[in-house]
Amino acid sequence: MPDTHKAPSYEPVKIGIVSISDRASSGTYEDKGLPALHDWLKRALHNPIAFEPRLIPDEKERISATLVELVDAGCSLVLTTGGTGPALRDVTPEATLAVADKEMPGFGEQMRQISLTFVPTAILSRQVAVIRGQSLIINLPGQPKAIAETLEGLKDDSGAQRVTGIFAAVPYCIDLIGGPYLETRPEVCKAFRPKTAVRPQR
Repeated sequence: MPDTHKAPSYEPVKIGIVSISDRASSGTYEDKGLPALHDWLKRALHNPIAFEPRLIPDEKERISATLVELVDAGCSLVLTTGGTGPALRDVTPEATLAVADKEMPGFGEQMRQISLTFVPTAILSRQVAVIRGQSLIINLPGQPKAIAETLEGLKDDSGAQRVTGIFAAVPYCIDLIGGPYLETRPEVCKAFRPKTAVRPQR
């Protein structure tokens, strides 16, 4: 008898990943932001992902232009890393807000709450999240470890979720703005949707 069991079909998604660093973009040291974002998203999502990577300096106009370019290219999600502290060259939040249609303050609040579990200087972080058109743009911390912690949250020794990461809310947010249906791997990050928003597996 033929095998009638079909593997689930997942909707493709285009995601922009942006590492913002004067030194890494000039080749002074190796960029670790883009590999960290790429690897985490590949682990977390079932969806086939077309990545749009960018490595750029801490320049406000350049950052804003890059975000607009990625949204216009059809990226439903754009994640940035770097440039969110209080230093004079840290202008990522300002550049992000400059291209926003709507601000989504809950993302930044939760990222700081997670980071405060580890370091008191988390209150110096200024990450923001915004919607532009049908795209969600989120500023993430600069360190690969902090990127993973803020996206997937904190788990206890048994693997149970202790603090929810921000990515749990990302798929439903993208649903609400008309983007593709993102499906996460629950062992990495379990997405939350109201029961009425859950689609049967295709």
